[in-house]
Amino acid sequence: MRSHMSMLAVTVALQFAAQSAWANMVYVSNEKDNTVTIVDSGTMEVVKTIDVGQRPRGITISHDGKFLYVCASDDDTVEIIDTATHEIVGTLPSGPDPELFVLSPDGKTLYVANEDDNLVTVINVEGKNVIAEIPVGVEPEGMGISPDGKTMVNTSETTNMAHFIDTSTHEITNNVLVDSRPRFAEFKPDGSEVWISAEIGGTVSVIDNETREVKHKITFEIQGLRSEAIQPVGVRISADSKKAYVALGPANRVAVVNAETYEVEKYILVGQRVWQLAFTPDGKSIISTNGLSNDITFIDTETDEPVKSVTVGALPWGVVVAPN
Repeated sequence: MRSHMSMLAVTVALQFAAQSAWANMVYVSNEKDNTVTIVDSGTMEVVKTIDVGQRPRGITISHDGKFLYVCASDDDTVEIIDTATHEIVGTLPSGPDPELFVLSPDGKTLYVANEDDNLVTVINVEGKNVIAEIPVGVEPEGMGISPDGKTMVNTSETTNMAHFIDTSTHEITNNVLVDSRPRFAEFKPDGSEVWISAEIGGTVSVIDNETREVKHKITFEIQGLRSEAIQPVGVRISADSKKAYVALGPANRVAVVNAETYEVEKYILVGQRVWQLAFTPDGKSIISTNGLSNDITFIDTETDEPVKSVTVGALPWGVVVAPN
């Protein structure tokens, strides 16, 4: 009996360790070498690199952490990767040139921006079928969804608009003009606002989700840098809605913004051409992808200081962290 109990204890301990390790995995899509790099957020070390389709960009994970979804843009598909085996186990019919996507809060629906066809493709994840195709502006990219799942926002880079879409009808309800080349849409955790980054405009527009009007524009100024080099792309807002982080592209910095006053509080120097961002589940770290330096940077969100940069694949683009 004692031997059996010891074996049981060891098994439980091993399972817990495996789950803990799995929960800390960071997945990075590398656009140039067609790989996904897996990094342990605890050790901040690369644990594996897996081959995927051509030109992987957008990357996200199922809410239970079992499946990774990767936009293989040049293959016109979304690949499904089993996070336990790291094998590609299927695809989703994404439409042409999928770049970014967002998963619904219930995990059942994936909304994909198809840059070449000016469409948002709505996919039933379980059934692996297209539910709807929504015509939007020219060169759709940024995708955000409200915490209640009722509103999805797509940004069109050339039309310079944020399109608010009712997820029950798949109809556009509002078109909001923002600055040039909007690249990302991020809702506040309480759903009150959506933040839209404008890469060429150099701003982040804060849109009131009730009135669907721009209530504030955040601008950035870094001593010694030309304004054209400051190009906002990825945006993430903390769970308590107090701080926002904005990736500033070739400025090689992440801006820390007070999400209540909209004041820029700090610029964090990271790698070259910082593109996308992701929080760890505990919110204690945020990770940036730095395309031209081929690395990612872990940032401590308490001190807002960089902790470590980790070399990954060629031209890292997207990043997602497994949930707890």
